[in-house]
This record gives sequence, C-alpha cells and structure tokens, in this order.
Amino acid sequence: MAEAESSPAAKAEPSGRPLPLLSLDTEFFWTSGADGILRITECRSCAALIHPPQPICRYCRGHDLGIREVSGQAVLAGFTVNHRFGLPGLPPPYVVAQVALVEDPRVRLTTNIIDADPDSLELGMRVEVVFQQDADVWLPLFRPVADQPELAPLPVDEIAPERFGEYVRPMVRQDKFEDKVALTGIGMSRIGRRLMVPPLALTVEACERAVADAGLTMDDIDGIASYPGGGNVGGFGEGGVTAVEAALGLRPTWHNGGIETFGPGGSVIAAMTAVAAGLANHVLCFRTVWESTFNELMKAGRIPSSGGRTTSWMMPFGATSAAHTLAQNAQRHFQRYGTTRETLGWIALNQRANAELEPTAVYRDPMTMDDYLGARSITTPFGLYDCDVPCDGAVAVIVSAVDVARDLAKPPVLVEAVGTQIVERIEWDQSTLTHEPQVLGPAAHLWTRTTLRPADVDVAELYDGFTFNCLSWIEALGFCGIGEAKDFLEGGKNIARDGTIPVNTHGGQLSHGRTHGMGLLHEAVVQLRGEAGARQVGGARVAVVSSGGLTPGGAMLLRTDS
Repeated sequence: MAEAESSPAAKAEPSGRPLPLLSLDTEFFWTSGADGILRITECRSCAALIHPPQPICRYCRGHDLGIREVSGQAVLAGFTVNHRFGLPGLPPPYVVAQVALVEDPRVRLTTNIIDADPDSLELGMRVEVVFQQDADVWLPLFRPVADQPELAPLPVDEIAPERFGEYVRPMVRQDKFEDKVALTGIGMSRIGRRLMVPPLALTVEACERAVADAGLTMDDIDGIASYPGGGNVGGFGEGGVTAVEAALGLRPTWHNGGIETFGPGGSVIAAMTAVAAGLANHVLCFRTVWESTFNELMKAGRIPSSGGRTTSWMMPFGATSAAHTLAQNAQRHFQRYGTTRETLGWIALNQRANAELEPTAVYRDPMTMDDYLGARSITTPFGLYDCDVPCDGAVAVIVSAVDVARDLAKPPVLVEAVGTQIVERIEWDQSTLTHEPQVLGPAAHLWTRTTLRPADVDVAELYDGFTFNCLSWIEALGFCGIGEAKDFLEGGKNIARDGTIPVNTHGGQLSHGRTHGMGLLHEAVVQLRGEAGARQVGGARVAVVSSGGLTPGGAMLLRTDS
C-alpha cells in the first residue's frame, strides 16, 4: 500500500471535487489514508467485510462488528473512461472504476484509476491503493501494480442472473389486488427541450388532460400519488403532492409521494394498492421532469448549485451519473456474453425509427448505425445515442377501481400483474454485475403473479434511460435468455414494430424524451386502446411496462378488457 503524502495534522487545500461528509459511521474510512492503511468494517462473527459500513452483518446478521486493516490490494472489476461529465478539480477524461478487494471480493469500492493509460486497462488487473489527501479526507485511489500477474477472475454476483426466480417469494394469497384496479385516464403535457415553463404548470397540464381523458372531473379525484415527492431534486419534479394539491384543491382521502418506490412509475403501483384496499376510487398519479430548463437556468446562474458535502460513496470520484455505473455493467456484459456496441446500437436505432412516427418526440431525424457508432463518447462504452434525452414534460395516469372503470369515457386497461420484489442489493456499486441492478428481481416476481408468459406479450415499453437499461429488461423479462441479447437484437428485426416483441413504440426515452418511465406507461395504454395511429401494433392486447434505472425497479403487465 502507498503511504499518505501528508501528515494527519496537515489539511490539504480542497481540490473542488465533491467531498464526502464525515459522519459517525464513515469518518474512519475517509480518514484512513492518514497513515496509509485502508480500513473496512468487518463482522467478527463470520469474518465478512461490510461496505458501506452497517451496524449489522448482512451475511450472518451478527452485531459484533469492528474495523479491519486490509492490504489495499484489489482486482479491477470494472471501469469506464468518462469524457462528458466534468467537476471542479476533476476535469475529463478520467477513469471511474470499481475494484474488488482481495480479502473479500464481495466488497467493491468505487474509485479512480490513476497513473495508467486508460487503453492499457483490462478487467482482472491487479491494482493497489494510493491515498490522495483532499482537505480533511484521504481519497482511496488505485493504480495498477508494477508487476502484473495473470489476470484474476472477476467477482461473481451473490445470485447468478439465471437463478433470480428461485428467490422470489410466493404469493401471500390467491386473490390479487391487480384484479381490483384499472387504468382509466392518461395525459401528457407539452414535451420539449428548454421550454422555460414552470414545472408545476406542466404537471397541471398533464393532470387536466388525464382527468378529461377518463371522463372525470377534478372533484372525482380522491387520491394523489407522485414520484419523487417534494422538492425539485435537480430538475426532476414539481414539488410533489403538496404542490399539486395546493394548485388543484383536491382534498384527497389518500396520498403518497417518495423516491424509494418501484422505480419512477412506482407511484402507479402504490396507487393500485390504495384503490384495491378501498382508500380511494380514482388516484391521480403524475411525474414531471424539467431537467432541460433546470440545466439552462443553472448555466445562467439563476439556480445556485447545491454544493456541500455528499453522503455518496461514488460522487467524490466523479461518478456523478447513473451512466458511470451502468457503463461498467455493460462492459462486464460485453466481456461475459460477447455483447458489442452494435448490440446496443440496434436498440437506439429501433427507438429512433419509432420516434419518426410520433410528432411529440424530441428527436425524429433518421439515424444509421454509422451515426450511432460515430457519435461522441460520453463514458465508455456509451456514446451520445446510448443516453436518453433530457427534456421538459409531465405525464399523468389515473388508477381507478375496476367496478367503476367500465362506466368511464374510455375502455379500461386492466392490470394483470406487477413485479416489485427486491432481490438484488440496492447500493448501485455493490449490486448486480452484468445487468442493470433492480431489474432481474422485479422481472422474476412479475411472472409469478400471472399465468401469462413472455410469448403472450404484444408490446413492451421498457425503461431506456440508457440502451443498456433496455437490454437488461429484455433479458430479465425472458424475451431472450440471459446473455443472449447479442443474437436476439442483431439487425433490430425482433424488436421492431412488426417484430417478435415491439419495443418502445413511441421512441422511448432515447428519442421521445426522458419522462422517467411514465411516458412508457402512457404509450402502453395508447397501444392497448388502439390509438397509436401510424405506429400502432396490430392486435395489441397485452403490454409489459418496466420502470427503473438503478432505483428500486418495478414492472407491470397490462391487458385489454376483452
């Protein structure tokens, strides 16, 4: 291990990069480098290393915990070369990596690789810690060891991707809450780049359209559900239930808002349980994004940067985007299964072809594989067209009791099943290695709540914050086997509107715009109603919708009433 470059008493000038908050349970980790020794929480009962620090061992549930000095030796388990995102004190390009400690490869630290040409890096390389003091913390960075032995095997998932179904809990009872609810109204506001419209105005626009679409009035709405709840969360949200109730004066008998739910569309599943329990008849669910305008106002200095210390284990190393985590998962998928950038390209091309037929899509210009491959790099292996489109817009969906739904303006869309179970670890950099985390568990759970199978699905609206999200859902939901996406996606035919399973028929978030999964649900309802016009999938009766991009995820299986 490397010695710290300065004494504990000296306080280095801050670099400007986000620095970690020194809390009671984390200060030991962030100051370990003062004497050049890496320290990790240890369970003394089973000798497991625990990271991030916890007051209990997740493996044996023991409470006898201490702090262990470790060697600082690790295996390079993933890396991405960041080209797009820059931070004060950390200009691009730089390498964000995950390293698995040799003492316990279940522990993966997010870090930066230094003193190495990014082109020389290989998964399985041996690396060693080098501490860099920054203000009052010592950041554990890593560099390749001088004498490289044979590449080491990569860490493995706690649960193999093919075995997630074995960990799904059986249904608690045979009567399903899904049978008691229906989707009765949908509404979408204006969608666009830098609309410079207050986000609450977009929310109201979508909500009014959803209520009118269902043939209801605002006085009929007795429930509200939102994601991510109060606050703007950096351009994601309008203020939550509080803001919308204040604007519309709804006086709901039930309300719900929060970020720790079944993906960004989780408010709809929460609403289903409330309606099924008899707490409300008509719940108005909404999701608003105004990231495009928010970023413009940030650049103009009209919205101050939040600044301050972070509790994130990744941001101090410049891992500021979900892209940095998912890019490493994609890299491991490439290595294990032979996936290529062209594999991801077929997803991007499919979404763009569908968006050409949707007037509200942000990007509608034709795209070729050469366009995709030639686009500027964001964070390897992701290029520009692997990433969804920041935009402004709001989507609203009404969940109603099924016994009143058939009397409303439009044919109800019924709910066949939902998938919500958490099987994977939730921490982004400690979770599933080869797929988007929080996908495999909800997908396996979904199929235990229905007799329908993947072959029965007519249209799939799958979360595509990045192309790799969509690939993960395709495999997790069983449209092809785990690791078989390369062959399944080749040529793009299987996911085209006239293919085996039409995917993201309005352009998805990659071309229509980042509406955080609710736009996908909106499109599923449009398809099942037969209202999609030129992009309509013939005979669409069953649709699957997934929601989640490194949040706890969720999935819904919807069907027509005939």
